[in-house]
Parts: sequence; structure tokens; C-alpha cells
Amino acid sequence: MTVDVADLVRTRTHHPEAIAEAAARRVRRPLLGESGRLMIVAADHPARGALGVGDRKLAMANRADLLERLCLALGRPGVDGVLATADILDDLLLLGALDHKVVMGSMNRGGLQGARFELDDRFTGHRPEDLQRLGFDAGKLLLRIDYDDPGSLNTLESTARAIDEMAARRLPVFVEPFISRRDADGRLRNDLSADAVTRSIAIASGLGGSSAYTWLKVPVTDNPDDMARVMETTTLPAVLLGGDVGDDQDGAYEKWRGALQLPTVRGLVVGRSLLYPADGDVAAAVDTAVGLL
Repeated sequence: MTVDVADLVRTRTHHPEAIAEAAARRVRRPLLGESGRLMIVAADHPARGALGVGDRKLAMANRADLLERLCLALGRPGVDGVLATADILDDLLLLGALDHKVVMGSMNRGGLQGARFELDDRFTGHRPEDLQRLGFDAGKLLLRIDYDDPGSLNTLESTARAIDEMAARRLPVFVEPFISRRDADGRLRNDLSADAVTRSIAIASGLGGSSAYTWLKVPVTDNPDDMARVMETTTLPAVLLGGDVGDDQDGAYEKWRGALQLPTVRGLVVGRSLLYPADGDVAAAVDTAVGLL
């Protein structure tokens, strides 16, 4: 698909109600299909200023190019849906790309990449009532916990309340937890050791007044062999997150392959590594990831 930016802008300018109309007529599907697995393409990074992929600092800054890559990925067999912020999902609605797809709204994007307040990650994206109003299928939120940063406590409390509000609407919410800390240069780093990922899962699993609609979105540990004991921490269903894998695409696939065999792991949510693969072949990258399921 070639995206006509002028046409999108024309619609947004003269018929903004077209977005709500497209959401209302969107053909929905269950969260899980017959396989019981999920393959979701993620594109919510730009809203917190994270536009880079590998050494390409502004790779995700061209919106038409991003939308074309998303439409290509969503059209591949076995891709169940997309995770994104409102601006991107609105464009995809206008493009007619979301029928029979799981649509997951990104909820907290206030922790801008590199900001002093990055861990006070406020909910600046989809609210539970927005997801319900638009007929979307789930929400996702990021929970980074730094024991030395009070902003993490604000995010913890907001996360718990968001889980409550999603459960009240019977909407699944995917919680992406990390134990994080700043390095000597002040940059935020996620700890992917087995102990840290275990602690993050335990904390996230206990948030809110009900876990009935809570899913986890978890990274593969530094040592993939640790994943079996790490995932023993919870009975909540989980998906693996991809992240930016750089040039080692094959290494990422191998990490995901083993973890996907664990009983609580129900699928993948992957963004930049599939939309911007090192060799440029989006379809092949997506097809390989689908094959792991």
C-alpha cells in the first residue's frame, strides 16, 4: 500500500468525524484466534520521542513510511494486530487496515525518552474509556521501576488504577514491567538479569484489585536459559516483547523461539525489529517471527 498523506490530511481537516465512523464500522475479532497465540506489531515508540532504530536516529520519523510498513506487516498471514498510540491507530482506521485485527491502544507515554522525569511515566495516551468508546480490544502500559527514583511510585499507583478501570470494563491490559536504573551518564537502562525480571513480574502481577484481565509483556532475559524459572513467578498469561535487536536478527529469533515454548507465554509483541529489519525486508522478518509461533 502507498499512503497518500495529502488524502489523510484532507480527511482530518474536513471530516474529522471519519475516524470515529471508521472505528464504529470496523469488523472485530476475538483477542485470541484458534491457535490461542498472539502476534502483535508494535508502533507506539514515537509518542515518547523514541524514533531511533539501531544507528538510525530518526528511522521512525517518516509517518507515511511507518504506515506503509505497518500495513505491509498487518497484511501478512498470522499477524493478529497492532499496538500503537491514537495518532497512528486513527490513520490506520482511515486506511481501512484494522478490520479483523486486534487493536491495542498505548496508554502511558509521558515518560519521554531521556527526560529527567522519564520514570514518572504519566498516562498521556489512551484512557480506558477511550478504548471502550472506540471498540478497541486491549490496552498496554509500561511500568519501569527504579528503586532510587520516586517517579516510579507515581507510575506504580497510576498503573494499579488503570488496571482496575480496565478490569471494570472487561478489557485486557498488557503490563510491560522492568526493573530499571540510570547509568553513570544518567541514561535509563533496563535490567534483564533473571533476578530483576523475576522481581518485575512479581510486582506487576500484584497490582490492582483484580488480575482477571491482566496480561504481562515481558522481555527475554540476558541468558535465555533463565526464562523457564523466571516465568514460574506468575500464572498470568504473557507475551514476549521484541525491542530493538540491532543487526542480530537471527539471535533475537533464537531467544524468542525457546521462550515461546513456556506454558504462560502466549505470543509476541514486536515492533522496530520487524518494521525496520537490518536487511529492509519487512515481509520476511514478519513471516519468520510468525513461524516461531
